[in-house]
Amino acid sequence: MPAKRPPKDTNQLAKYILEVTTGEAETIEPPVKNPHAQALGRLGGLKGGKARAETLTTSQRKQSAKKAALARWKDKS
Repeated sequence: MPAKRPPKDTNQLAKYILEVTTGEAETIEPPVKNPHAQALGRLGGLKGGKARAETLTTSQRKQSAKKAALARWKDKS
């Protein structure tokens, strides 16, 4: 059975919080994540940036750095 989620509507959420604090409703626990999927995702994330940096040429790295710097400083003038 899928886990319940708290309501997204502000009024319903307020009612749910009130019921939980007064003990009229049970708390809704977040779903348990699959640890194997988490480990696989982390492995890909750890090697992604390094592998990309190794495949870029010097001019591609410079172009990427310039684009990033322009994006960072765009609204700071």
